[in-house]
Amino acid sequence: MNYEEPLFFTVMQYAEAAERDVVDMVSGNPDWGAPDGVGEGLHDYAETGGEAFQYPPSDGLRELRERIATRRGVDTERVVVTNGGAMANTLGMARALERRSGDEVLLTDPVYPYYPGKAEMLDGTTRFVPVDEEGALDPADVRAAASDETACIVVNTPNNPTGRVYREETLRELAAVAEAHDALLVSDEVYDHFDFTGEFTSALAIDSEHVVVTNSFSKTYAITGFRVGYAILPKRDAPAARTRNMLTNVATSRPAQAAVLHALKTTDADYHEANRERLRERVDSFTAALDEAGAEYSTPEGAFYVLAKFPDYPGTMANVKRLVDEAGVAGMPGEAFGDARSEWLRFALVTPRVDAAAERLAEFF
Repeated sequence: MNYEEPLFFTVMQYAEAAERDVVDMVSGNPDWGAPDGVGEGLHDYAETGGEAFQYPPSDGLRELRERIATRRGVDTERVVVTNGGAMANTLGMARALERRSGDEVLLTDPVYPYYPGKAEMLDGTTRFVPVDEEGALDPADVRAAASDETACIVVNTPNNPTGRVYREETLRELAAVAEAHDALLVSDEVYDHFDFTGEFTSALAIDSEHVVVTNSFSKTYAITGFRVGYAILPKRDAPAARTRNMLTNVATSRPAQAAVLHALKTTDADYHEANRERLRERVDSFTAALDEAGAEYSTPEGAFYVLAKFPDYPGTMANVKRLVDEAGVAGMPGEAFGDARSEWLRFALVTPRVDAAAERLAEFF
């Protein structure tokens, strides 16, 4: 796999330059708006001034870390607030690689492409474990792939792009594989509020010194531009991660942290349930159109992506561009996510124009 070219931006730029109307289903930017607490928190912060406008603690505002820790049932000292979930994943993977002589990172196929990109950036080597046709990951396959060179196992649940929610037993077995090889399991749970099964389990449920959990408020509160995420690391690894965060990032935006903190205090469960219901309806309408188009497709258990395979239309960049030009729909090529779904296309259902996109695809195919 080659990750030197940022394919997400390539497709978005191509769609923006199109001479026709295009429904953007490329990136996971939620369209439903943030809860009121985010804006209220920003307004309140704007009135503080002075010292409150200076550097925050490098590992995050203490009150925000405490609230995250309480919600997640962990010690506050294990929490590092980061510049989005991307930085949280970088911290977890970097810590795994620097604490071991091995340099191997085990990843799923298909995979969110930034994971292997980060592994390569950190001088790691990548090895891929295919999932099954439904997106399920068999821990036995991970165990067979792991070796003394394995420093890190990275998983994402609910999963991008497959929509699969990994069950507790799967995560427990993956943690056992990490323990057997003195590696770290990095579980990216950024879509945890978009579980449609009711069976999502955080890897934090596993009592292990070999588990790192990463998350972000970008999707949870529809604030991808705020860049507030966090990593929860084992106690032995948190100090090193805090140091790396300081050296590479200095600190995360103070006003953004203040807004998130206020939202955590004021946002109730109804906000999240309304978003899940919105997505359930979009999945139903979009997959109905895929049925009409004669496509195979994934029905997500979580997150907000659908993979689709159209007859005689492989998921190449050339075909993505043709879809933009001729159908007015922009998705992602399956080849961007690895070999296992290279024949497929991925669509993000975070647009109010899902029905329009569905109609265009049904007509095109």
